[in-house]
Amino acid sequence: MPHSVSPIDSKDPMDQDSTLPDAPPARLGSSDVEDKSNLGGSYVVVQDPANANIKLEDLFDDDDDDEEFPSSEVSKEDIPSSSPPPSPPQIAPSAKYSDPGVMLAFYQRLFPFRYLFQWLNHSMKPSNDFGHREFAFTLQNDAYLRYQSFPTSDLLRKDILRLNPSRFEIGPVYTTNPRDRKTLRKSTAFRPVMKELVFDIDLTDYDEIRTCCDKANICHKCWSFVTMAIKVVDVALRDDFGFQHIMWVYSGRRGAHAWISDKRARSMDDQRRRSIAGYLELIKGGSQSGKKVNVKRPLHPHLTRSLDILKEHFQNDVLVEQNPWARPEKAERLLQLLPDKTLNDALRKKWEAAPGRSSVSKWADIDALAKAGASKNLDGKALLEAKQDIVLEYTYPRLDVEVSKKQIHLLKSPFVVHPGTGRVCVPIDSRRVDKFDPLGVPTVTELLHEIDAWGPQNTEPDLEEGSKKLQDYEKTSLKPYVDYFRTHVGLLLKAEQGVKREREDDDPMEF
Repeated sequence: MPHSVSPIDSKDPMDQDSTLPDAPPARLGSSDVEDKSNLGGSYVVVQDPANANIKLEDLFDDDDDDEEFPSSEVSKEDIPSSSPPPSPPQIAPSAKYSDPGVMLAFYQRLFPFRYLFQWLNHSMKPSNDFGHREFAFTLQNDAYLRYQSFPTSDLLRKDILRLNPSRFEIGPVYTTNPRDRKTLRKSTAFRPVMKELVFDIDLTDYDEIRTCCDKANICHKCWSFVTMAIKVVDVALRDDFGFQHIMWVYSGRRGAHAWISDKRARSMDDQRRRSIAGYLELIKGGSQSGKKVNVKRPLHPHLTRSLDILKEHFQNDVLVEQNPWARPEKAERLLQLLPDKTLNDALRKKWEAAPGRSSVSKWADIDALAKAGASKNLDGKALLEAKQDIVLEYTYPRLDVEVSKKQIHLLKSPFVVHPGTGRVCVPIDSRRVDKFDPLGVPTVTELLHEIDAWGPQNTEPDLEEGSKKLQDYEKTSLKPYVDYFRTHVGLLLKAEQGVKREREDDDPMEF
């Protein structure tokens, strides 16, 4: 799955736009823009955090005038009694998700900037966890804008509405504001200090074993490989490493990302990240290599648990749905993974006599011929272990571990729109991962049409003073995903408050 690496330069050391504070114009350094195409204009850099004149209560006020998710309902006081109420802005039925106007409407009306800020900031009060965080924007002309940073969610939102990127990525927290990196006397003083531990699952890594689709294409059959991977990795991260704040996010097309936000995970150096990635990595070798699973016996408890999770998926999702050994050359691959030549010869002869034999039957034939004495010198234990390795090869997660090994990797933000499909990168509830339908995730145009279709029959009754108006995302099928994200963020903030209290209780200056 495409991802970006944030190389450290070795040469050089929720209100509407009109209510946001202005930022002084400044020029972008040459390293801020990776010139994928001509920018064709100048860009404004937001002001330094120290100069941002913003009141905390204005940032996190929950009153009805919060415009992060603006409501399209028009206030009755603003409409003359003799005039019909104006209609909310409409998106043309023929509009495509790649249209800049569609993306701008999505950012204005639906993107959860406030929850994203709280998730990355780990607090309601602005801090360096957010202010020193790198963001990278892919603009509509494919220019790539690097080392962007913002002290508050409002300023992030303002710049996104101004630049209207097709997508943006999240990088690490640095020792200083990424915009100020060239003012440092020593380039080594600018380095990453914190980043969520992340994992990347991409279905293109399964192309040699999935038979229904290939490349960027997916269907419900092959999505089961992602489901298996999430189950195995999620339980390992929770049970073996004790992580709690894990959020899985649909990539928008053919994969999923895991974001682990526990403070212990965020603070890990690259060596520890490599160790965890190595712990979870099992499938090694390309499509032309031989045996891809080589594990010692007795099996590690993690692999024993993984086999228990995966065996049912292997029977139904692999043997039945994928039918991986239907073609003779694929069946030959199966025989290469078995340890006994005599048994292999007997199986090959049987399968050649029945060209249409299914993978379910071929898998059953292995035990049937072994029990029938097809090979007098058969080692039953070796055969059992070989079959376990085959199950793991066809079901165990195939991780892009390079994404996980270093803090400096950037990864696509949750809730951005995938430029190839128009689908929103929504969270996946790992407790209900079997129910997640990647092809049912709403597209940006569908969401905007859902807002426009919110007609008079859905108009809210007169609200009591102090109550909230319905926000635009609540009128769409994006609502359950934003609600899940909000709950996840709330649990993370609660845990972070507990960590801070523990530090205060353990004050070394206390007698």
